[in-house]
Amino acid sequence: MRQIIFSFVMLLCFLAQPRLVWAEAQSFQDKIPADLLQSDHRFLTLTLENDMFASSSDQNYTHGTRLTYFDVGMDSPDILAALDCVLPFFTFNETTSVAYSIGQNLYTPENIKTRNPDPNDRPYAGFLYGSAGFSTVNADTIDSLELTLGVIGPWSLGETVQEAVHDFVGADDPSGWAHQLDNEVGVIVSWQRNWPEIYAADFSDYHMRVSPHVGLSLGNIYTYGSSGVTLQLTPKKYQWQSPPMRVRPSIPGNGFFAVPDHHFAWSAFIGLDGRAFARNIFLDGNTWKDSASVDKKPFVGDLSGGISVAYGAAQISYSVNWRSKEFDGQDEPSLFGAVSVGYRF
Repeated sequence: MRQIIFSFVMLLCFLAQPRLVWAEAQSFQDKIPADLLQSDHRFLTLTLENDMFASSSDQNYTHGTRLTYFDVGMDSPDILAALDCVLPFFTFNETTSVAYSIGQNLYTPENIKTRNPDPNDRPYAGFLYGSAGFSTVNADTIDSLELTLGVIGPWSLGETVQEAVHDFVGADDPSGWAHQLDNEVGVIVSWQRNWPEIYAADFSDYHMRVSPHVGLSLGNIYTYGSSGVTLQLTPKKYQWQSPPMRVRPSIPGNGFFAVPDHHFAWSAFIGLDGRAFARNIFLDGNTWKDSASVDKKPFVGDLSGGISVAYGAAQISYSVNWRSKEFDGQDEPSLFGAVSVGYRF
């Protein structure tokens, strides 16, 4: 993994060397064109993550679906004004945008053919959820706050969805869902701070940015702290593109892209994210009931790389994601792909 990161950075440095000009010393907020900060652009993004998009496996985190409506110019609900004074780590202002999502995640053990799953492998689990999120542009940061409410267990419809998909594509029948985690209502409150252009450079017709981030999630589904960095390369005249939307927990991205109608643009990115877990219900098992569980690893890392292409108001992205082992006894790290399709209107 270190060799991949080093090679990528060295390649960008080599390309940048002939005509490298570091971005002017001004705040990130000042760099953004005023028409983008005050725009009323809306984005609808469908994200699909699946291990079969990157490998032939069907295990661990096997599938994730997330549909997000992201409104850059939408006014925040009035009730949020009262929260502004009690949330020192988040500010609501004229740049605050709103996003609403619905999604479902599926988790399975390595062997899905047996009716009695290996007790030393991760349990079957589904997570069906909805979320509301807010993002604010400050001088040099983008802060995000998201509240997620959902259910695990049979209420999540994980068995129904996976069996229907497997019947449709002719894959093996997942036989062990009778042993999935029990029904439980889940809550997650997530906060993230991203420094979008703490290091940025223009060279030739290209723009490169290095964006570190930190985050914290609290709840009975997930409780963890995270930090990482994303390296992104775009055409200079179409530099206002974010990495694609992903399913939590993940490397950050909101799917924003500012590409004029009938114009083509692209974005390449590679990111790292490390998480320290206090709780992961999909490994620890139900909160208030005895259930299947495994011993989770407290530290998990992600390495992700991919590309987005946009034409006017439409964008499609693909990334490959490597995730380190999440529990004791896991045979190998997870490898899965992510596809996002976004439309601006």
